[in-house]
Amino acid sequence: MSLEKFKEEIKASYSYSGRSVMLGGAVYDKKAVAGTAINMPLSTVNRHGLIAGATGTGKTKSIQRFAESLSEQGVGVLLMDIKGDVSGISKAGVANEKIIERMRLIEAEWSPCEYPTELMTISNENGLRLRATVSEFGPVLFSKILELNDNQEGAVAIIFKYCDDKKLPLLDIKDFRAVLQHISEGEGKKEVEQNYGSISPATSGVIMRKLLELEIQGGDKFFGEKSFEVEDLLLKDNQGRGQISIIRLTDIQDRPKLFSTFMLCLLAEIYSKFPEIGDKKEPKLVVFIDEAHLIFKEASSALLQQIETIIKLIRSKGVGIYFCTQAPTDIPDIILSQLGTKIQHALRAFTAKDRKDIKLVAENFPVTDYYNTDQLITELGIGEAIVTVLNEKGSPTPLVHTMMCAPRSRMDVLTPDEIEMKVASSPLARIYNEEIDRVSAYEILKQKMEVPEQVAEPLENRKAHERETERASDISDTIRSIAKSNVTKMVVREVTRGLLGVLIGKPVRSTRRRY
Repeated sequence: MSLEKFKEEIKASYSYSGRSVMLGGAVYDKKAVAGTAINMPLSTVNRHGLIAGATGTGKTKSIQRFAESLSEQGVGVLLMDIKGDVSGISKAGVANEKIIERMRLIEAEWSPCEYPTELMTISNENGLRLRATVSEFGPVLFSKILELNDNQEGAVAIIFKYCDDKKLPLLDIKDFRAVLQHISEGEGKKEVEQNYGSISPATSGVIMRKLLELEIQGGDKFFGEKSFEVEDLLLKDNQGRGQISIIRLTDIQDRPKLFSTFMLCLLAEIYSKFPEIGDKKEPKLVVFIDEAHLIFKEASSALLQQIETIIKLIRSKGVGIYFCTQAPTDIPDIILSQLGTKIQHALRAFTAKDRKDIKLVAENFPVTDYYNTDQLITELGIGEAIVTVLNEKGSPTPLVHTMMCAPRSRMDVLTPDEIEMKVASSPLARIYNEEIDRVSAYEILKQKMEVPEQVAEPLENRKAHERETERASDISDTIRSIAKSNVTKMVVREVTRGLLGVLIGKPVRSTRRRY
């Protein structure tokens, strides 16, 4: 195929009437082709996507520039920062020869720029603390997080219903545990069995163990108040740029269940809170989930089903979700089939399995007459990718070898001091980092157990006092009775006489000795 025909096809496929995001420039026969900007319609960004590639191939920088472009057009961005290498987006980049040459080749402008960012955390990292209450999860989602079976899920539903009826707020894990103990072992057991159904000791034990497992992974830090309001992800600065919210997750890579729990809750909350907008011309929020394989690493079939449902439905809320991982095979096929945009960086074929996986990856892209796709995937340079997106009509664009745009912000991490200053200056962080531990199910049930003891103690004291009073009264009556008797009068008279006789009837000798 000729170069001219290639240019015509690329221009026709990647030029749009509406607003778009520039991803890079086309490459043909290993050379950048002038006048072939690879654009993505802003109206199809909410059709979800995949950004994949081996370590060191530049996929994180592609995510960074993609996020910058969305922010520039007023779209909110939520970034999951597992490795800690995108926080630099809040600081302006520094020009160098490689950046200048790259942008010259693809005929794109470049200037350093910093973007409005908010650093967030669900663990021990420094940042705005994200929390959610157990009640906000609801019985179904909370059961799926704990990976419970149908019988155990029914027990969780009983707990939620009991708490609703008894006005017991379920805010954190200790609340849930206290209620479970109360209705399975304590005073509430009989009442629950009569009105809701029984919970077997085995079921209660399983749920207790699952709660402990979730706590070990850090769930106790995530559940509680103050709950994060997802509408705060849509804030804009005074220039109209969308806020880039970066959730710092560098210390939970070995806790996939907490990560899955958080992501599922956040997406469910976004879906429930955001209004239905249909096929709007531009998205409201785009979520980038880096190291996405952690979500699916230990996900049950129920959890996968829940994620699939949210992925299918959340698009109509104006939200796009982009999974970022090393290989597309990290993403379950049922989820992969929902992703319209694919940005594939280089993969390395070191083993027979690698070559087989690369062949499967190549088959997921549209057929092309310009490239040998499975070979090209292994030959891509740093900052280069195979790209296909959905055009304005929702149809896949032809596969194209793309030299990706360089980020305008810092391509490095923030220092600890910079992070500290960033968080300290955030009005949102001051609001959400305030610790709140209001009276909830745990405190109410604890107080209920303590009150009978406090009441019983004064009651026992009163009874003892009454007994002492009665005993004293009896003694007084006895004394008065004895005092009035003739015998007593005689004894008293004789005793008195005896004493007076000792003191008066006999002379008192001096005890002083003479010397």
